[in-house]
Amino acid sequence: MNTVTREARRAPDARVRWFGLWDSYFVICYLVTTGLVFTSAVPQTGRLIAIGALTLVVPWYAGIGRPLMLRHERDRRNAVFAGGLFGLFGLATAVDLTSAFALFALVPMLMMSLDTRPAVVAGVLGNLVPVTLLWLQGGATAPLMLFVLLASLLGIALSVLLGLWIKRVVRQNREHAELIEELRRNREQVARLSHRAGISAERERLAREIHDTLAQSLTSIISLVQAADAEVADAPAVARKHLALVGRMAKESLAEARSFVADRTPASLRESSLAQALRRQADGLAAQTGLPARFAVEGDERPLPMAVNVVLLRAAQEAGTNVRKHAEARAVDLVLRYDDGHVGLQVTDDGKGFDAAEAERGAAEGRQDGPGAGGEDSGFGLRGMAARLAEIGGAMSVVSAPGAGTIVEVTVPLDGPSAQRSEVPERRTEAAHDGR
Repeated sequence: MNTVTREARRAPDARVRWFGLWDSYFVICYLVTTGLVFTSAVPQTGRLIAIGALTLVVPWYAGIGRPLMLRHERDRRNAVFAGGLFGLFGLATAVDLTSAFALFALVPMLMMSLDTRPAVVAGVLGNLVPVTLLWLQGGATAPLMLFVLLASLLGIALSVLLGLWIKRVVRQNREHAELIEELRRNREQVARLSHRAGISAERERLAREIHDTLAQSLTSIISLVQAADAEVADAPAVARKHLALVGRMAKESLAEARSFVADRTPASLRESSLAQALRRQADGLAAQTGLPARFAVEGDERPLPMAVNVVLLRAAQEAGTNVRKHAEARAVDLVLRYDDGHVGLQVTDDGKGFDAAEAERGAAEGRQDGPGAGGEDSGFGLRGMAARLAEIGGAMSVVSAPGAGTIVEVTVPLDGPSAQRSEVPERRTEAAHDGR
């Protein structure tokens, strides 16, 4: 945008510099013409009148004509300027034909101050003034009349061509300035739209982070507090266990909140691998629900890009939340798969299931109904998971039917450099928690 702004500021400066060159040309024409008049054979009184008329053209141009030419607009003042200019030239030429050299400056001024057609007519009339005055004065020989007539015709042709060229240059300069101004406005509009898009994207990111961390943790904390309150009298040990879990989840939520506000790596991934973070996720789900939550790793573990780690962890958190809130399952399995060229996560439960096609349509339309859409919290279930995966080129599939459980699988492609293998067992399966 800085380049466009500089061009927009440079456009009027260029017009001023162009008129500076024209001013120099005008001064040269004035000095040459007055010099020729001063040395002509006309009586001194006639020479003084001619020089005086030519000199009056200078303030007439500087005070009236030049501002009109720079303004590129047409009104009655343009006709007044052209009429006064023509009158002063006619007076000077009437007393001394040598003043006709002023046509070299007169015609361009007429072309710049009038529309094309009247400017051409005025230029033709100006070039006919010398031969007309010579014919009216009489006494001129035929060769002299022919020479002046031919000079006038040549002057008419040059005047028309010069005038049209000046008109074209002025028009192109004006169009260039208008184009630069339009481009500047368009760039400013693009900058405003980009700013709004950035704000919207950041709001979407914060909404997803809040939904995947704080909202889910607060929901779990509320459930655990309610469970502890129900058991505080009959089973104080169990109540204390629930409260200890509440304290741990609150600390983890605080760390997560600080991480996404600072746009840093999630706390659960900062000092551990993705597999360890997912295992802790399975442990937490088992502790909160009492369900057998099993976690397995298939394939060779290897370092992954942090963006991939975060997306897979958030997908596991979202799937776990749906299991806890909606599935009414008896067991849950989490499987992390490392394959050639991609990594995947599969979360399977044997709960009541739901209509996956309907849930996907609801997520696409922004509805907040159904387990796949995130329930009644914020509608960032399937939609949020799909948005996260789309950012890194991943894909998600949900297979479910009423009474048949649910399988949520996400797959993320990997680049060669980020998929280096590490020395771990090829397949490892363990139960995170069995029973209450």
